[in-house]
Amino acid sequence: MQIQVNHDNRVRLAEDTAERLSRTVEDYLAKFADRITRVEMHLGDLNGGKGGPDKRCMLEARMSNLQPIAVTHHAETVQLAIDGALERLDHAISHAIGKRETH
Repeated sequence: MQIQVNHDNRVRLAEDTAERLSRTVEDYLAKFADRITRVEMHLGDLNGGKGGPDKRCMLEARMSNLQPIAVTHHAETVQLAIDGALERLDHAISHAIGKRETH
């Protein structure tokens, strides 16, 4: 599984942080490792310094034999946005796989 971490110019990540995030995504989605070919993470700060729940994490999973699955989560912090997006992606992948297997 290939993990790619992207961010806008308002979110700064150190090189080791991007690697740590890649490992986090890989660990969280390990049960789907045989089906996922690539995951792209896009981090952003929608309001700049204005505050509010403006941190965004968009995850897109490319899977073999399925259409890409994308989810987005907004939160107060980047870490909360990532955690929420991972939960949503886990649910969406489980749903897509379950739906495919029942048909």
